[in-house]
Amino acid sequence: MALEDLKQRLAEIHDLGRAAALLAWDERTMMPPAAGPGRAEQMGTLASVRHRMFSSDEIGSLIDAARAEVDPAAGDGEESDDAALVRMVGRDWTKARLVPEELQAEMARASSIAERAWVRARGDSDFGALLPHLELNVELCKRFAACYEGFEDFSVSYDALLDEYEPGMRTSQMQSLLGDLREGLVPLVADVTGRGEIDDSFLRGPFDQEPQRLLVTALLEELPLPEGAWRLDPTTHPFAISIGGRDIRLTTRYESDWLPTSIFGTLHESGHGMYEAGVDQALARTPLSKPRSLGLHESQSRLWENWVGRSRPYLDRLLPRLRESFPADFEHVDAEQLYRAANRVERTLIRVEADELTYNLHILIRFELELEIFNGTLELTDLPEAWNARYRDYLGIEIPDDAAGVLQDVHWPSGAFGYFPTYSLGNVIAGQLWEAAGRDIDDLPGLVGAGEMAPLGEWLREHVHRYGRKLTPSQVLERAGCGALSVEPLLAHLRSRADAIYPLA
Repeated sequence: MALEDLKQRLAEIHDLGRAAALLAWDERTMMPPAAGPGRAEQMGTLASVRHRMFSSDEIGSLIDAARAEVDPAAGDGEESDDAALVRMVGRDWTKARLVPEELQAEMARASSIAERAWVRARGDSDFGALLPHLELNVELCKRFAACYEGFEDFSVSYDALLDEYEPGMRTSQMQSLLGDLREGLVPLVADVTGRGEIDDSFLRGPFDQEPQRLLVTALLEELPLPEGAWRLDPTTHPFAISIGGRDIRLTTRYESDWLPTSIFGTLHESGHGMYEAGVDQALARTPLSKPRSLGLHESQSRLWENWVGRSRPYLDRLLPRLRESFPADFEHVDAEQLYRAANRVERTLIRVEADELTYNLHILIRFELELEIFNGTLELTDLPEAWNARYRDYLGIEIPDDAAGVLQDVHWPSGAFGYFPTYSLGNVIAGQLWEAAGRDIDDLPGLVGAGEMAPLGEWLREHVHRYGRKLTPSQVLERAGCGALSVEPLLAHLRSRADAIYPLA
């Protein structure tokens, strides 16, 4: 049968992709620095082989033949797994045929080399050292986007880049959504700013790494992650990656002078890990086994980091553990002090350390700069100056150096243009999912406070994780009882949390 032959070929290609993911994890956690050039060639070869296998005429013929074999509906009237597979793979194959194999390999090699250069440039706070690599990445991304001229309804080059992370979303839609979010955020940030200092000195250490590691590992063990299916390692820029449904690699960063980095960063990455682990195992080794949308993916990490991790019930439960791990710092800290410090609103330099309220302004800055780079109104040589000016205008802060400014994120060195706006989209979706889960789960805050995380984990698996790539984000939201995509639940959440600490006008 053509369908079975197609599945076998796709499984082989999928396995090569997971091998590349393992190499990427190793590159960012364990690999010795001198191995960088060799690793870049390995990543390029895997990208080339996978692209050649997938974009072949044979795969196209199998897709056409499989369409005639699949039952379009499952027993419950939902689209069958096979029908969804053929539909999704058909679009993927059409897109892959438009991109030359040599370009895919060159992009993989360039991003691997640039990431290593970024680590050095960030350490030296030297944008000039990264600039040639960034220029190559942008050139390659422009060539990549040009391959899709005339594809579907892409109208600007950025559509092709955004579609890699948020399939079906267009630049104009993202601009409209983030515009609505900005309109709600700006007055709220202005209302909160200057309403008095909040003491967070007890979060500033110094803290040794080993007690931090033991603490966050204990926190992970309390979450609904599959037992024996994950590990946690330190890295420069935290991430989560799946080598398989039962092989989840989580990372974190331990800062001696800011404890929230490891605590909330680890909770954040655990959300990604739970999503990857929660995909229906019937979809394993197929293109449907990966989540459909980075917005949905980010909604899971932000939900666990903020709606759970920064909530009163969770922090009340966390406080005794903090006293046990760091008695000198937390002996005299009470629950209200911890809640206020963990949710302090402050205009900060670093995106991953930003509070919930100002976080999306960090994303807006990056999104706007990306659009300017790809519509030709911003030269890369002017990027640090543009970055600094935007931070001055949006957040009212001065950038001291490139390490705390334009070099703080790994995304552009890795060639991931189009990725940043999905972070804010994830916040929007998280707000809607949390509201829906709260309606379906009795006393959700009480369960969180008791450390009973399984009900929320099960709800998310049922309504989000299990579908993999079968459903669009809008279909996921509809089936979860969330309605259409809306910024209002997020804004309501942010107003409520800000009002609890800074009584609003």
